[in-house]
Amino acid sequence: MQKTILIIDDDVYIGDMLQELLKKNGYAVARAYSGTEALYVIQSNSPDLILLDLMLPGLSGEELLPKIQNIPVIVVSAKVDIDNKVNLLLSGAVDYVTKPFDIKELLARIQVHLRESARRSDCLQFDGITVDLSTYSASVNNTPIKLTKTEFAVLYTLMQNPDKVFSKDAIMTQIEDLTPDCEESSLRTHIANLRTKLKNATDKDYIAAVWGIGYKLKS
Repeated sequence: MQKTILIIDDDVYIGDMLQELLKKNGYAVARAYSGTEALYVIQSNSPDLILLDLMLPGLSGEELLPKIQNIPVIVVSAKVDIDNKVNLLLSGAVDYVTKPFDIKELLARIQVHLRESARRSDCLQFDGITVDLSTYSASVNNTPIKLTKTEFAVLYTLMQNPDKVFSKDAIMTQIEDLTPDCEESSLRTHIANLRTKLKNATDKDYIAAVWGIGYKLKS
């Protein structure tokens, strides 16, 4: 499956150069030119990795970084202060590349962090829920719960981006590899059954229906 990289940079020249480079190397590319726009793009597109500049209009890169969850972020910046680098790495960035950068080095770092992210994404956690793709198992507060293949696929999809509202179409697209036999007409029933099983485990409703849009997790 093609990986999507989000470029967050208000410098059109650098963004265009990065976009061309990434597309030539087989990546899909999304763009954002401000911190505020980036939040919208992240919620809409769920990129696999982010290249983040710090000097942005609206929300700065430093302000945006803590708001990004479960997506590897490589900071690409002209700032070279070591304390600044340390603070950004502690705030959630997986790497820091200084402008001007070597193209081969940047591509290598992207490949490494996408590989590491794929390994980590096999096991996801959210507010006491744990799902493990390698074993198709799920638990709530360390208590195993028995899910059908479709229920597991839906839960795994929602947990990949807990802040995002997933439409029915988006859920169907995401789960088709894990459960290709699921039909859209039965999706609502699968989600209702999943919601019941999670609630029975903790007496807590983890799945919110967003009227007219779709579904998301809630803590």
